[in-house]
Amino acid sequence: MSPAILFLLALGLALAGWLAARARAWSFRTAEPGVRMAARPTYHAWYVALWIALPMLLFGVLWTILAPNLVNQAVLASPEAASLPAFGFQRDTILSEARNVASGASSAVFNPKAQALVEPFREAMTRYAWIGIAVSLVLAFLGGAWSFLKLKPDFRARTRVERIVMAILLLASLIAVLTTIGIVVSLVFETIRFFGMVNPLDFLFGLHWGPDPMSSAENPDSSRYGAVPLFWGTIFIGAIIAMIVAIPLGLMSAIYLTQYAAPSMRRWVKPALEILAGVPTVVYGYFAALTIAPSIRDIALFFGASNPSSESALAAGLVMGVMIIPFVSSMADDSIAAVPSAMRDGSLAMGATKSETIRKVLVPAALPGIVAGVMLAVSRAIGETMIVVMAASTAANLSANPLEAMTTVTVQIVAMLTGEGSFDHPATLSAFALGFVLFLVTLALNFIALRVVKRFREAYD
Repeated sequence: MSPAILFLLALGLALAGWLAARARAWSFRTAEPGVRMAARPTYHAWYVALWIALPMLLFGVLWTILAPNLVNQAVLASPEAASLPAFGFQRDTILSEARNVASGASSAVFNPKAQALVEPFREAMTRYAWIGIAVSLVLAFLGGAWSFLKLKPDFRARTRVERIVMAILLLASLIAVLTTIGIVVSLVFETIRFFGMVNPLDFLFGLHWGPDPMSSAENPDSSRYGAVPLFWGTIFIGAIIAMIVAIPLGLMSAIYLTQYAAPSMRRWVKPALEILAGVPTVVYGYFAALTIAPSIRDIALFFGASNPSSESALAAGLVMGVMIIPFVSSMADDSIAAVPSAMRDGSLAMGATKSETIRKVLVPAALPGIVAGVMLAVSRAIGETMIVVMAASTAANLSANPLEAMTTVTVQIVAMLTGEGSFDHPATLSAFALGFVLFLVTLALNFIALRVVKRFREAYD
């Protein structure tokens, strides 16, 4: 059952129920002219429409999860699947090929055994799709009939509708919270597994990073899992070089746009600046790899550097700083513009110059928003991957030389989780440990930002 078809079907039936319920509510006034309605006809209509659409959509989500497994079981129970292996990667590949052809995602199969399963897959998909549609229609009919029969002049439809909407909002909030909890639990669980194989002290304080996915998983070499070079590369590229570029340029551009630029200039410059936030990171990566990195190498050669790398932390950090300028600039712009004009006018009236007013009044008063923007930019920078891969390489080097190749935590997470490595190998599990550390660092940054914002907001409110 296609989600698009289900959504359109639910929308159509809900619209029909909405119109029928609204007409029914208006009929109460026509039948009894002096009757006092407990709710407007619109709320009666929404009550019925919600009882039609919500059961259908909830069942559709559940059926979308269950139907593929039911289809697989039906195909495996067919005579055509008798020659398949009992389990393993080969059987999954054959089933995947047949399923793709049956669903129209692919036009042909490569394995001859998959061809015999195409028709069983097609029949099972059709059968369970019709079952899903039939059950959805039954649920819609039952929900619509039950809610329609409850409509009466004294029925408090508005209260019921508001309760349903509140339940939907609560469910959305719970989904966000449970998703976060699920992410944390999965990271913690896999990190504990990793630390059962590798000494946590070697991981957190080791100076050499070189996991070998082909090595023995029973006796891993803990000395190859020292993550300090990754942590340093993340801090050096994302929190030092990028911030040296982003903070001054972002803050100065915000000050210029709010205090010095003419309205006509601001109308053009601010949107152009914010376009940088919408550029895909892979485009920044291309720019860093093809333009910035070669230019830095040529400049280093001009000044006498010996054999500078074509991939460097400086190239990745500079481009990353340009990428996150809109985060700093927009937050600082909004914070400075939100400072009460009485503070600025009072400073100017006391004889302070415009620059003194900006330095001693506006920026301190807007500091909570500026700090929030900087912390957001730092979190964005330390989570960047594409720019580092394309401009700074994947070499884990512990060096303070910005002209050398470096890598970051996120790049190594991608490297460890791609390929065909086993999830029982410490090399693969190390990605979860790195992700957990990165999560804690980001959480700490957010906590520091909240403390700073709270402190200065209390001082300047």
